[in-house]
Amino acid sequence: MAETPDQKKSDRPHRRVTLPRPPAWWPLPVVALLGLAAGGAYGVLKAPEYAATSYVVAVPDDTTEPATALGFAQAYARIATSSSTLAYAQPRAGLSAQKLRTQVRAETSPESPMIAITGTSKSPSEAADIANAVADALSLSSNQAAKNTGVQLLLFNQAVAPAAPASASAPVSGAVGLCAGGLLGGLWLLARPRRRAEDPVSDAAAPVAGEFASLPAQGEHTDSKEKESVR
Repeated sequence: MAETPDQKKSDRPHRRVTLPRPPAWWPLPVVALLGLAAGGAYGVLKAPEYAATSYVVAVPDDTTEPATALGFAQAYARIATSSSTLAYAQPRAGLSAQKLRTQVRAETSPESPMIAITGTSKSPSEAADIANAVADALSLSSNQAAKNTGVQLLLFNQAVAPAAPASASAPVSGAVGLCAGGLLGGLWLLARPRRRAEDPVSDAAAPVAGEFASLPAQGEHTDSKEKESVR
């Protein structure tokens, strides 16, 4: 009976298709691209944030040394975001004291008796209002004790509404995400388990061992000779 074409095809040995293994460094570009996409999406979706800064300076009177004014500037910078100062600034800023505390910060230099008060908001005009309100409140509360301290705070520069946001743009956020993804991918390459290299000696010895396995053992050979001699 003649074989059908289907039977002939089934008798043929099936060849196993082996795909090439990816290179060991493939996670590095993948993670870097994921970081780029995540950073760019964050920069696009996040609302821009604006920052405005107002400056006040500590001025000593005739009987006070300049070093004393520098020390009081450091002290006033610490109480710029206190509850008492924000209570004065709350009516002008139009925000609650709790929310105002999260949108203002005060900074000073150890070499200058000047205090920088920065307000942040999603609105440029609101950021300027926050900075000016806290600066005025700090000056008012500190000048009430100027007769005892010999130092008063004066407004040096008033904050204005910024024209550009202070938050990072989408390209900058994407670049940061790309660098972070590349760093994580590099750390993964350093920490991943190494591939075990194939042993060429064992591969070469495998066929030789198969040949020796097909030969009869030494005991079997002597037993066959003894049986022949008995016969």
